[in-house]
Amino acid sequence: MPTVVSTPDAVPPMPVFSQATISRGYVYVSGNIGVMHDLKTIVPGGVQAQTRAALENMRKVLKAAGSGPEHIVKANVYLRYMDRDFGPMNEIYIQFFEKDKMPARTCVGVATLPLGADVEIECVAEIPE
Repeated sequence: MPTVVSTPDAVPPMPVFSQATISRGYVYVSGNIGVMHDLKTIVPGGVQAQTRAALENMRKVLKAAGSGPEHIVKANVYLRYMDRDFGPMNEIYIQFFEKDKMPARTCVGVATLPLGADVEIECVAEIPE
């Protein structure tokens, strides 16, 4: 049975999902957008600010689960404007991980994201023993 992860340090989840769940030694972190704690306002500053906010929120959820960015095995990134935002998003994304220790990743362009966000990021990470 999965265990739900919840931390007040991170942006609260919408009522239809949890921040993350733990199952069989892995934490599955729900999609994160660059949103303020009010869940109504996108972080100003474009895709780079939103990417940073989403990744920092993901870091807080991973910590609450007993994991961290260094334990991410797979990340999925969704971009509203692939042509415009792929490079700028990557400039921030690369800062989140140790050099030469990037997790597997998929990045796809999508028609729309919650609240009109430019980027959403989710991941699966190991929970170290």
